[in-house]
Amino acid sequence: MTALDRERRRVAVRGLVQGVGFRPFVFALAGELGLAGSVTNTGEGVLAEVEGDPAALDAFCRRVAADAPPLAQVAAVDHAPLTATGATGFTITPSRTDGPRATLIPPDVATCADCLAELTDPADRRHRHPFISCTNCGPRHTIVTGLPYDRAETTMAGFPMCPDCAREYSDPADRRFHAQPVACHACGPRLALTVPGRAGLGGEDALGEARRLLAGGAILAIKGLGGYHLACDARDADAVALLRRRKRRGDKPFALMARDLATVEGLLPVGPVERELLTGAVRPIVLLRRSGGCTARLPAVAPGSPDLGVMLPYTPLHHLLLAAPGPDLLVMTSANLSGAPIVTDDRDALTTLAPLVDGWLTHDRPINVPCEDSVVRVVDGEQLPLRRSRGYAPLPLPLPVPVRPVLAVGGDLKNTFALARDGYAWLSGHIGDMDDLATLRAFDRAVEQLGTVSGVRPELLVADRHPGYRSLRHAERTAAGRPVRRVQHHHAHIAAVMAEHGLDGGRPVLGVAFDGTGYGEDGAIWGGEVLLADYDGYRRLAHLGYVPLPGGDAAVERPYRTALAHLRAAGLPWTAALPSVRACPEEELRLLERQLECGLNCVPTSSMGRLFDAVSSLAGVCQRAGYEAQAAIELEAAAVEFGPAEGYAFDLVAQRDSWVLDPGPVLAGVVADVTAGAPAGLVAARFHTAVAEAVRRVCAVVRDRHGTTTVALSGGVFANALLSSACARGLGEDGFTVLRHRRVPPNDGGLALGQLMVAGRSSAAREE
Repeated sequence: MTALDRERRRVAVRGLVQGVGFRPFVFALAGELGLAGSVTNTGEGVLAEVEGDPAALDAFCRRVAADAPPLAQVAAVDHAPLTATGATGFTITPSRTDGPRATLIPPDVATCADCLAELTDPADRRHRHPFISCTNCGPRHTIVTGLPYDRAETTMAGFPMCPDCAREYSDPADRRFHAQPVACHACGPRLALTVPGRAGLGGEDALGEARRLLAGGAILAIKGLGGYHLACDARDADAVALLRRRKRRGDKPFALMARDLATVEGLLPVGPVERELLTGAVRPIVLLRRSGGCTARLPAVAPGSPDLGVMLPYTPLHHLLLAAPGPDLLVMTSANLSGAPIVTDDRDALTTLAPLVDGWLTHDRPINVPCEDSVVRVVDGEQLPLRRSRGYAPLPLPLPVPVRPVLAVGGDLKNTFALARDGYAWLSGHIGDMDDLATLRAFDRAVEQLGTVSGVRPELLVADRHPGYRSLRHAERTAAGRPVRRVQHHHAHIAAVMAEHGLDGGRPVLGVAFDGTGYGEDGAIWGGEVLLADYDGYRRLAHLGYVPLPGGDAAVERPYRTALAHLRAAGLPWTAALPSVRACPEEELRLLERQLECGLNCVPTSSMGRLFDAVSSLAGVCQRAGYEAQAAIELEAAAVEFGPAEGYAFDLVAQRDSWVLDPGPVLAGVVADVTAGAPAGLVAARFHTAVAEAVRRVCAVVRDRHGTTTVALSGGVFANALLSSACARGLGEDGFTVLRHRRVPPNDGGLALGQLMVAGRSSAAREE
C-alpha cells in the first residue's frame, strides 16, 4: 500500500465504553487490522484516530461496535476523515479532560470468574485479597467522583499503586489494564474489625474474627460497595430475632446472602431465569417463591411472606466471609434506621449503628455514591424489577421519543428520580422515603452526581400532583426559576410501562393502575384505575368504587380500620364473628363508627391496595401492618398456599361515560365465607381470582367502546406475582396485548420515568 492509498479517520464511540476494557479492545483490534493511530478517553466516551488501508478502516468502524467487550454498550459510532500522517504503531494516550463531560459510567459488577480463581489460588499474589478486581468486574458507579472515568476521578485516587499493580495497569495486554479499582495486598484498601471493648484487628485477622463472631450469634455491620449491611447467621433464629428487635423491623422480611447456588437450591426451587439472575454480573436480591410447606422454613427471616429474598456474594469480601467453615447463609439487610438513607460514611456507621450491632467489619475505600441492593422477581418467566439500584444504576434507558432536558423527581415512597434529554433517561438508584432531612440531602447529592455523569442540565422539573408530597415541595424550592410541571400519579405509572416497551404514544393504551395511594383529579385518593392513556393525556374510564378512608395513615397501619370502612360502605354489619371487628378495641370501634357517620377526617379512596388490606383483615390474616403492603403480601401468601379457587364477583356499574367496580358483592362473599368458618387461604384465593376477573371484564367492556387492544399493568399492587400472572393470562386469552414492567419497578420506584415522558414530551411537542 502506498502513502496515497492510506486514509485516516477520527472515530468517536459513545455509550458505556469507559471502565469496561474498551481502550485495550481498540488497541487489539487496530493491531489485528494493521492500523496505526491512537485511542483515548474523553468526557463523552472513547476517541480513536486510525490510519491505514480503507478496507481495514471500514472493518474497524464496523467491528468497534459489533465486537465490543462484554460489559460495553455502544450507543453510537461517528467517524470523519482526517489527513493521513504516515504514522506507524498504535498507542493508548492519557485521557482528555477538555471539552464536554457526559459519558456512561458502568454499574458495579460482581466478581468475575477469573478473579475468583485468583482469590482461591494460594500461588497467586492476590490470594484472599478482599478487594480483587479487574477490567471485567468490581466497583464502578459507587467509586466515581468525576469524568472521564480514570483512577484520579475515583475514590481509589488515595491508594498509590505498587510497582506490580502499576505494571499491570499500564500493560494493554493485561486483564487489569486501566482497571481503576486495581489493587493488591501491598497497596489496596484494607479490612478492619472494630468490636467495643477490644483491640482492633486488620486484614486476615479481622476477617477470621468476623466469621467467628457471626457463627457465635453476633450482629455485624459490614461495609459493602454502596453502603453498610447488617449481617447475622440466618439459620440462628435467636440472632435473627435479636436483629429484628434492635432494628425495630416488625415482621418485614430480611434479605439473605447464600454461600453458593447449591445452598439456595437446598432451600427453595430455583428456575432457569432466577438462576441466571442469581449467578450473573448484577447479582440482585431475587425473590424466590416458597413452595407448598416451605413457609415454615426460616420463619424468623420472612414471617408471613410467600417469598424469600436471596442473593449470592458479589464482592470478594462476601465470598471470603461466607466460605466454609462458618455460616453458609447470612441475613444481609441495609444498614439504616427506619426511613433513613443507607449508611455509607465510616464515622457515621460507628455512631448511628452502635445500638444495632456488636461490631463493624469495614475498610478504608470511601463510598462516593450510595447504592442499595436491587430487588427483582420472576413472573411468568420474565424479570420484574421491584427495586432498580446496584448493578443497574446508572445505566440509561432508551426512550421511544426525544425529550427536553428534564429532572423528574418521582414520588415520596420508594423514591427514585430521573434525568433525561434527547433519547435517554438516567434513573437514580433507590433513594428511599422522602420523609426526613437526611433523605432530602441524599436526594440532592444524588441529583448532582448523576447530573455530572449524564451531562443533563434540566430545563424543566416534573413532580407528582399530590400537594402534600415532599418531593413536589422540594422541586418547587429548588427550581431556581425553572418551570415545575405536575403529572397525575397513575398517568405516570402507565406512561412508564409504555416508555420501557418503546411505545411512541401514537396510539393510546388501556392502563390498569392499581396501588395504595395516588392523588386524584377530584381530590380523592385514587388507586384502582382504568385509564385510556397516551403521553399527552388520559381519560378515566373505570375505577374501584369510593370508600371513606378513616384517619389516613392510621387506616394503612391498622387494616382492620379499612375493613370496617369497607363493610359500612357495602351496608354490611360489624358482627363480632368477624376478625376485623374483634381486632378493633372497643373504644376505637365506637370512635370509628362516629367518625364514619360524620365523615370526619375521612378521605374517599378508590385504592385497590386498601381493598387488599381490608380483605386481609376480614380473613384474619393481618390486622396491624408493620411495613408497607404487609397485609397484601400476607394475603398473597395465604392464596399461594391454598391454590386456585373460584372467585367472588365485583359488580360493574355504568356511570355516565365510565364504569365503577363495586366491591360490595366481593365483601359480602368474604363475610359469608369467614362467618361459615372458611380458611383464610380460600378467602384469599377467591379474592385474587375476583380481582383478575374484574380486570378482564372491565377491559373487555372498554375495548368494545374504544377499540383499544393493548393493556398496560402498573402500580405497586402488580408486584403481586399471583395477581399479575392471573391478569396477564386472562387478558391474553381475550386477545389483548399485555404490557408489564420489565426494566423499572411497577411501584413508585418507576414513577419518574413516566413523569418525564408525559412532561418532557408534551413540552417538546408544543415547541415544534
